[in-house]
Amino acid sequence: MQAKIVPVLIVGGGPVGLALAGDLGWHGVDCVLIEQSDGSIYQPRMDLVGIRTMEFCRRWGLVGAVENSAYPRDYAQDNVYLTSLTGYELGRERFPGIGQASPPPESPQRRERCPQNMFDPILRQFAASQKSVTMRYRTRLLSFAQDPDNVTAEVENVETGAWERISARYIVGCDGARSLVREMLGIRMLGNPVLTYTTNVIFRCPHLLSLHDKGKAYRHIFIGPEGTWATIVAINGRDQWRFSLIGSTAQREYTTAEIETAIRRAVGCDFEFEILSVLPWVRRELVAETYRYGSGFITGDAAHAMSPTGGFGMNTGIGDAVDLSWKLAAVLEGWGGAGLLDSYTSERQPVGARNVAEASGNLRRMLSVGAHPDIAEATPQGAATREKVGREFAEMMRREWFTLGVHLGYRYEGSPICWPDGSEAPPDEAGSYMPTARPGHRAPHVWLANGRSTLDLFGRGFTLLGFGAAAEEAAPLIDAARARNLPLAFVTLAEPHIAAVYERKFVLVRPDGHVAWRDDRLPADPLRLIDVVRGAASGPGVAAWQRQNNAVRMA
Repeated sequence: MQAKIVPVLIVGGGPVGLALAGDLGWHGVDCVLIEQSDGSIYQPRMDLVGIRTMEFCRRWGLVGAVENSAYPRDYAQDNVYLTSLTGYELGRERFPGIGQASPPPESPQRRERCPQNMFDPILRQFAASQKSVTMRYRTRLLSFAQDPDNVTAEVENVETGAWERISARYIVGCDGARSLVREMLGIRMLGNPVLTYTTNVIFRCPHLLSLHDKGKAYRHIFIGPEGTWATIVAINGRDQWRFSLIGSTAQREYTTAEIETAIRRAVGCDFEFEILSVLPWVRRELVAETYRYGSGFITGDAAHAMSPTGGFGMNTGIGDAVDLSWKLAAVLEGWGGAGLLDSYTSERQPVGARNVAEASGNLRRMLSVGAHPDIAEATPQGAATREKVGREFAEMMRREWFTLGVHLGYRYEGSPICWPDGSEAPPDEAGSYMPTARPGHRAPHVWLANGRSTLDLFGRGFTLLGFGAAAEEAAPLIDAARARNLPLAFVTLAEPHIAAVYERKFVLVRPDGHVAWRDDRLPADPLRLIDVVRGAASGPGVAAWQRQNNAVRMA
């Protein structure tokens, strides 16, 4: 049978696979995405579109679609700690509805509440609109083999049983925590395979808000005499709710009667509701030892499995997709060097490990409440217990609710394709983010005079910013890029407030919006700089990367 040849075969059509396909198509790269399901979402596994992901949506022209999703824009996003919906409230972190919140100064966007059953169709339409993207649902991967030049995959139509071979230059596993692609590449996962055995239940109750006096809230965390035991999340802000029995490291299955009893315990009264779906799942703390083997790559949950506490999983995966996409495009277009694809692991694996650890820390904090037998008692001692537990828990949980640093502050420290400038790194803190144009960091957002963001300047290729510099002064670096066929746009900026943030006269920004190099003068050997950032030469950051990579592997 004649194999069909494609540059990139993407396995998995969740949000990460769709983002990768869409971004590859946005770069003009031919790819085929296969997904064994029909793409329907019965259990939304995410509902937070993080601020960095929204910046990518801005690049792709999807902000309006996300903002116009069916989730109510005025629905309060409070996080409430309580004994039950009709019981005692222990504390609350108040947040306005998404439509009433303003973007922070550090970004042109804000985080959005758009559950997976609303977000996936947006990404799916975006990917399908790219002429170079082919999407094939109800098609599953059976196996694949690599040779020095290609990957040959056997796939099956799950409806007809018909199979075929697809030959691709590269294969990317976006196929989740149980990734077949990762398994066949022989990549190990490192960490803790079981944090909790949790059960999610989607139930419908249009009148739930009328049953209690706690008002609208996004997330409810229930604390009983035994400690934190369950949560309820507003899935669509109207009639669908996700109830989660947090569980423990002991695996067990719940009967329908047990689930119904638990939901009524959380609400605090007998009421009518409809169970729509039940999903037992395992909360993990794992990171892949490498994100690449030969012509195979892994992204998203296939590369890092983390607790959803914090909402980092999908957003980390989309960061993987954007990093990998421009590198695959560069190599396929001929200007990417031999080391460019290796930098995918060295850049994204430490970010995955960082975010996995932060998510696990959030889980530990949520479960840190000990046993308090009197917490729901209508006694002075019960009231004193509730005051103490609520105050301490609310303070502890603030780290999970304020995570701008996690979403924007990640950096590619010591990356082999970034040229360090010797400046000191700002603190990497969960709750705060310090904008910096230091190499390896996200290029900062600053508003331009025409109302656009500096982020709108980046994406298609490399961008050389010149602050007060004319094209003639930048010509040696522009010529070096042209000599290597590296796509480079030169943008001169005169606004002092932007120059103050970027701190150097020249700043070279990669297609993914991260700074590759900066200095007040052009390098003595512009060709070497271009070769470093395109993965064709070793730069001064390689030794630092090797030290960091070894540390990550040992951890």
